[in-house]
Formats: sequence, C-alpha cells, structure tokens
Amino acid sequence: MSTAFEPSLSTSTMRPPLSSADAPSMADSLPSINFGFDELRDRMAKFTVKFDTFIEQGRKRVLEERNQFRMNVTELKEDQRMKKRDIEILSQKSSTHQQTLAKEAAETNEMKAAIANLSAQRDTHLATKDNLKQQIEDTQKQIDARLASQRAHAQHLDAQSRFNIPELDFWTSTLGLRIEGAGMNDHLKFVFTHLDDRDWTREAWFELDATKREYEVPYCKPKLEKEQVERVLEKINECRDLRVLLKGMRELFVEAFKA
Repeated sequence: MSTAFEPSLSTSTMRPPLSSADAPSMADSLPSINFGFDELRDRMAKFTVKFDTFIEQGRKRVLEERNQFRMNVTELKEDQRMKKRDIEILSQKSSTHQQTLAKEAAETNEMKAAIANLSAQRDTHLATKDNLKQQIEDTQKQIDARLASQRAHAQHLDAQSRFNIPELDFWTSTLGLRIEGAGMNDHLKFVFTHLDDRDWTREAWFELDATKREYEVPYCKPKLEKEQVERVLEKINECRDLRVLLKGMRELFVEAFKA
C-alpha cells in the first residue's frame, strides 16, 4: 500500500541545518511516495479486459437479439401471409357458400312454383275429370234414352210393316205407285201414275228425306204449295203411318193435275 505524504511529519522530524557541503539535496530530503501505478495499470488492464468482454458479449447479445428479432419478424410475416391466404380461402369459400345458398334458394323457389303449378294442374284435371264423368253419365243417359226410343220405334215399325206390306202391294198394284231410290241414303222417291184422267201414264213424284226424326219432302213434281205439304208432314210425323203420307200426297197431286 502506498503511503500518503503528511507535512506535519516532515516538520516535526526535521534535522538541524547542515552545512552547504554536507547538506543533502531537496529531492533527497523528500520522503519516497509510492503512487501505485503498477497496481493501477493492472487494474486498468483487467477492467479493459472485462469491458471488452462486456462489449463483446453485448455485441453478441445484440446480434443474437437482432437475428432473433429478424427471425421473429420473418415468422410474423409468414404467419401474416398464411393468415391472409387463409382469409382469402375462407372468403372464397364464404362467397361460394353464399352463391350455393342463393342457387339453392332459387331452385327451392322454382320447385315450389313448379309444385304449385302442378297442384293447380292436378286440381284442374280433377275438376275436368269430374265434369267429363258427369258429361259421360249424361251422354250415356241420353244414349240409353235414344236406344230405348229407337227400340220402341223399331218395334213400332215392325208392327206397322205387317200392315204396310199389304198396303204397299195395294198401292203399287192398284193405285200405280212405284218406289225408287233417290241417290242418297235414307232418301226415297215415290212415283205416282193413274192420277190424270186424260193421261194415265202421266207421272207425279216426291222425294222423302228420312235422315232425321222428322220427315221432310225436299223435292216434288209437279210443284205443290209448301203449306199443303207441311200439313201432310205434320200428320205423318205425329202418327208415323206411311199410309197417311201416301194418301195426302196423292190427293195433292190429283188436285194439281185438275187445276
């Protein structure tokens, strides 16, 4: 350890003055002082080593922290990029899902409209079916009624024919009647002779239309008054007796020849 310089010690221990030849120099009279430079140098060297070590470690730590920071930033950027990509994928999936939902909703509405249309058509068809069934029933009733009427009429004609055949023989053989075809179905031509006293061969004829329920006479020669022919037709349409028609028309032709 170095010794500090104290002036009080130097004054109290001072010797009596010597002669100039024997007297030591001022520097020799000063006490030796050890300032400890070596120790200070050693301490400074050790401090420098520690300081350099501290700086080096700090630099390494800063580099490591900076590298770690860069790695963290890189990882964060990568995570951000991945999350951004995930968000884009989710957005695309969400958009696709929304489009799918809209498409399904539109298809559902179309199906509902089609079902409603089919239901309406079914109801219409059912109503039409019921109407057709009713019409068929009504038509069948009309057909049955007509068939019954035709059977009754056929029976009447059959019964009447038993009387008509001898009657026709009488008309053809005695009164000069001849029956011919008129060129159409259900049309007959009745030709009379022996009407005119001046000419027994002179003919008169009329055409009978039997296509309808009511008999008609569209043509006759000689021409007769329409009202007279209609009166005869009214009688035969009421009784359905051919003798009434033949007798009535023959009388009209006789009167026409006499006029």
